Amino acid sequence: MIWRENLLLHIKLAATASASLNSQSERKERESEMVGPKYDCLANPLGAVRLTFEKAIASGADPASFDGKDWGAVDLFRQFLFEDGALSHVPILNPTTIKWVQPNTLVRFRGMIQDMLGNEFYAGAYKDGSVWRTNKFMDVCQYPMGSSPDMRIWERRLLYCVPVPGQNSWTESLSEVAMNKTSQQREKRQRMEDDASNHMDLVLVDEFESSPSVKKMRENGHASPSSQSKDSVIEGTSNTNFVTNAERNSLPCLVKIYDCPESELKLNEVFEFVGVLTLDSDVMADKNDQDESSYGFIEDELVHLPPEKVPRLHCLIHRKLDVNDFLHSSPMMEPKPQLVKETRESLLRHLTSILGNDGIAAHLMLLHLLSRVHARIDNVAVGKLSLNLTCLSKESVSVFGNQIRLSVQNLLPFTQCIPLTVNYLNTASLAPKKDYQTNRLIPGVLQLADGSHLIIDETQLETGTLNSTGVENARLLKNLMEFQKVEYNFEYYKMEMIADVQMLILSEGKSNIVPADLVIPFQPSSAASFEVVPAETLEAWRWYLASVRSLPHSIESDMQKVVESDLVAARQADRSLGGQDLSRLLTMGRLMSASFGETSLSLEHWQMVKELERLRRERLK
Repeated sequence: MIWRENLLLHIKLAATASASLNSQSERKERESEMVGPKYDCLANPLGAVRLTFEKAIASGADPASFDGKDWGAVDLFRQFLFEDGALSHVPILNPTTIKWVQPNTLVRFRGMIQDMLGNEFYAGAYKDGSVWRTNKFMDVCQYPMGSSPDMRIWERRLLYCVPVPGQNSWTESLSEVAMNKTSQQREKRQRMEDDASNHMDLVLVDEFESSPSVKKMRENGHASPSSQSKDSVIEGTSNTNFVTNAERNSLPCLVKIYDCPESELKLNEVFEFVGVLTLDSDVMADKNDQDESSYGFIEDELVHLPPEKVPRLHCLIHRKLDVNDFLHSSPMMEPKPQLVKETRESLLRHLTSILGNDGIAAHLMLLHLLSRVHARIDNVAVGKLSLNLTCLSKESVSVFGNQIRLSVQNLLPFTQCIPLTVNYLNTASLAPKKDYQTNRLIPGVLQLADGSHLIIDETQLETGTLNSTGVENARLLKNLMEFQKVEYNFEYYKMEMIADVQMLILSEGKSNIVPADLVIPFQPSSAASFEVVPAETLEAWRWYLASVRSLPHSIESDMQKVVESDLVAARQADRSLGGQDLSRLLTMGRLMSASFGETSLSLEHWQMVKELERLRRERLK
């Protein structure tokens, strides 16, 4: 029990150190409560937390029963955000908004869980005289804890989250773009006036202005929210562009999770976290003094995450995101066959155009963009369909490759590009690696969110010698291609993490480093044509790709017999066909049906797959 006694002593010291810092804010808060509402979920979320806690205590609840459970605060915020429609009014935390959002206000952060830092103990509840108080959802207590023996030690999880690797700037909503521009105008005015104050007025968009909570935020010096706007696609062939996520010009966030099963949040998953923002650098001040203003007991890990660079978000509500959540809008109707067919045709024309009128390559590209891992049987990732476009030179890839990259970037939320060279393979950090000195997982290029698209450009690859790092990186790429798994290096052991990454290889000859499921010699008959695609058309294509790739699929008994008969006949005609080839044909059949919005394989679509495969094999000869 020595650790518990030290824990209580540490917390009491923290209370003494923080009491004076909070006395002024406490007084202002009490004054505001006398003339206005007791709390504001947006501008004063901790007031709402405190009020619901006091209400629960007044009803006779035992504070000890609240460890790992909600006493009504989360339900209050869930109603505020979703039933009352206030989610769009909550600022999105990013490098722009971090300059003006106020501590202890409600924010949301969209990102990928890049590392899990373990659990943290804190004083969850304590007595202030005869009154029970809580420290939940905060770093520093708002009231002095004194020497009361009535104290409840609770636990919370720490997640290190980053903006989704490769997230494209079009994923911003139009309203967020407008708010971001407004925020930038505000910063420009500040520079022109040489005013150090952060409390200048800001012109808000009408929808945001209508919120009483937001009006109060304006009175307190808050501004309007904006979303992140960044182009994470790696351009060119310079290896200096391939930096880790932590080195990019983006804002990571330390998310503190409460009352949530561990199985609900997993590494590399993408979430939206809504919670209380804390930026107080005093929380991490002077580690030589044993961090007397902090309640956390993971100091060794957090010393490498200063609050001024990695803000803290005490999560009230979280929700897992998928590709659909990054689209601006969806058609006002169900995906009817005719609508899907028209969208498919227009997208296919676009792909054919950028591929120099190569129709076969365009059809295969469409199937590739619709692929995803929908099941795993033993070591087989069912549903993946990687594509290798061959016969591309350094010169042609600068034209067609660039068009392909830009097109994929405009269609999919998360995209990356690797210019594969011997030097890159010998020096890059592809796999995440555990650093036990900082107890951090150092990210690698291949630590990607599900649904990411990765282009590998092999046209720059020349003769050279791979060192041990290069050999290991080549193996990692091959494993991702074949098994959709990435091996994480934990120094004393290695652990395979499953992935779902679409992979497109551009090369002169068939790639041996990353052997794809489909190899097609690229044969353009015209120059790649650049076309300006209307915004509504792009939206329709994005919706189409996101929607139809998630459709369920089945094969009726009659079609099963047809497919089995055709596969047997194909195997007899060509003994070189193996199980992987037959499985790939089934995947292509599934994707062909999905491309038309169908959930079961028809004879017509199966015939289309067989003809497409025949034409592809003709080219390979």
